[in-house]
Order: sequence, then structure tokens, then C-alpha cells
Amino acid sequence: MKKSMNLILVGMVATALLSGCKDETPKAVDVPAAAPVASPVAAAPAAEAGQSGTVVETMNSAGYTYVQVDTGAEKIWAAAPEFKVSVGDDVVVPQGMPMQEYHSQTLDRTFPVLYFVPRIMVAGADPAADSSMPADHPSVAATSSGTPPVVTPADIDLTGIEKPAEGVTVAEIFSGKDSLSGKEVTLRGRVVKYSAQIMGKNWVHLQDGTGEAGTSDLTVTTSSEAKVGDTVLVTGQVVTNKDFGYGYNYDVLIEDAKVVVE
Repeated sequence: MKKSMNLILVGMVATALLSGCKDETPKAVDVPAAAPVASPVAAAPAAEAGQSGTVVETMNSAGYTYVQVDTGAEKIWAAAPEFKVSVGDDVVVPQGMPMQEYHSQTLDRTFPVLYFVPRIMVAGADPAADSSMPADHPSVAATSSGTPPVVTPADIDLTGIEKPAEGVTVAEIFSGKDSLSGKEVTLRGRVVKYSAQIMGKNWVHLQDGTGEAGTSDLTVTTSSEAKVGDTVLVTGQVVTNKDFGYGYNYDVLIEDAKVVVE
């Protein structure tokens, strides 16, 4: 009798376990079909996102057009290479580089925030950006995008510039840029162009008579001051493939250099 009861109990337990397992059997999950992968071209936006609105104030200065745009939510200031626009025009301002407390020397005006952009669309049109850089902004010399080098002004004599001891020439920096990248160098040259306080730095175009077209003009950023025609001794770090955005890209330049007028 005891044996029969045990068999009955075992059977009941087995039935319960089987029933429990049946209840725990995972149900099939509906997996949605994979979404089609968009091609890079299809996924790319037609234009860089930005803000649209109406021009309430505009002015031209040193090759740039400045516009104040009422977006309906706020008023913003933007600047692009000079183009035709009038108060009341509808415009689209693409995303740009925000410059805090930007002071325009040519306008003698400080903007709390100013967006530098490559172009501004007016009433649906997209005027081509001026390929030349305005005087109010550093020009790009000898870049991979093919921007022509700065031409030496006729009244600047590049003769008699001696290479500093244990230093390098402009041509040597261009030819040896890969091995010199990230290293500090010293060179001597004459200032052929100078732009003060752009993006918080002074921009110096330096030549020493070495190099050919595309490798004879070196850009230097510095907090030091100089003027066109000065002979200067420059010490700073070589930087390659520098892209500031919006066409301001350099194969090689010297950043945050110490510039001493001789």
C-alpha cells in the first residue's frame, strides 16, 4: 500500500513538473524585418542644418556681409563672404562657428555672438562663396584644396634672410612636414601679411625666399605682434592637416608661436 502511494505521489509530481515546463515554454517573438540600409548619398542631408528668418539689419565690411536675422524665436548675427542682401529678405543661415564677443576692427563693433559661415542662402538662392578670403579674416595659403599661395608684395625684399642656427627654412618645413609634425622648430623670415585678432590669434604669413609656388609661404598663429615687412624669428610647433572648418584648412602651419621682431 505504501509502495502504491509513493508511486501515485511520484506520478503527481511528474505531472506537475511537466505541466510547469509546458507553461514556461518560450513563445515565438515576432522579429521585424531589418530596415533597408540607406545609401550614404541618400542619407546625407541636402544642406547643413541651420536657422531661417528675416534680415533686420545688414552691413558690408572688409569683404564680409554681416546680417542680423530674426528667426521668430531670437535674433542672431552671422557673417559670410560678401553677397547681395537687403533688410526684409528671407534667408537661411547654415550652422557655423560661433565667435563669442567677436570684435570687428573694420566695423569697430563687438558682437556678443557672431556665426561665421561659408555662405547664406537668400530667398532660396545659394550664391557661391567668394574664393578669396576677406581682409578681416586670415587667408589660406598652400592648402590641399588648391588655394593659391599668398604672393609676396613687390616692395618686400626677401634677400639676405639667414637660416637660424639649428633652425629650418620655410621650404624645409613643407618638404619635411610629416617628420616635423608635432615638433618645435625655429625659422627666420619676413612678414608678408598680418591679420590681428582673428579667432583670438594674430595670423602671420611668413616667407624667407625658399620654396616654390605652394611651398614658399608659411602661416603662423601667435599672440605676438608684428607688421608687414618685419624680419622675425619664429619658434613654435609644426601642425599638419589642420582644418578650422569652412574652407580654412592647412597642409602645414606653425601654431601658438613665439614671434620676435629683429
